[in-house]
Amino acid sequence: MQSYICFIRHGITEGNQKKWFYGSVDIPLIVEGIDELERLREEGIYPLIKNADFYTSGMLRTEQTLELIYGKIKHEVIPELSEMNFGKYECMTYDDLKDDEAFNRFAYNHDIDYVFPNGDSKKSFAMRVYRGLEILIGNHSTRQKGNVEEDTVSIVVSHGGVITASLSKLFPDEEMNMWDWMPKPGRGYKVYFEDDKPIRYEKF
Repeated sequence: MQSYICFIRHGITEGNQKKWFYGSVDIPLIVEGIDELERLREEGIYPLIKNADFYTSGMLRTEQTLELIYGKIKHEVIPELSEMNFGKYECMTYDDLKDDEAFNRFAYNHDIDYVFPNGDSKKSFAMRVYRGLEILIGNHSTRQKGNVEEDTVSIVVSHGGVITASLSKLFPDEEMNMWDWMPKPGRGYKVYFEDDKPIRYEKF
């Protein structure tokens, strides 16, 4: 029997389209995002497992994505798997911020302790995501122990930054940076587990 967690990035939003730094702003999918998700669903890239557990971060774009792929299905919310909060820089672009000295400290010096005004630091964001990942894997593991005759599958709809942080944590020996791990909207990874440990992944 297989055991895996499927990480799906939400569909396209105005923020993706306009290349904003955004995370805490609870914006919806745009028409292009809805159309793309419907196309990908018809292509059959998402696992169709009747007995899967489903999760979102609770943000509107993840709720909409889950419903478009799987319908109005029962699911749990793990708010720790919400995107990074860019504070006062929310909904701004690189061109808006390239001359901002404080922003450049984050962008070029890789200062994990730098806190976006009214937002997260890289460090606080990562620690929050790791707590959410621990909840997710703990739930998956508990379910797997009682599952002897069928696959154990958990499906979580979350955010690009969250997925990159999660995969980096699960596969620390991979020589991948944040942008290498980042899936396109509507896409993601299947991470396979054996004895509660991640053993391999597949990108879809």
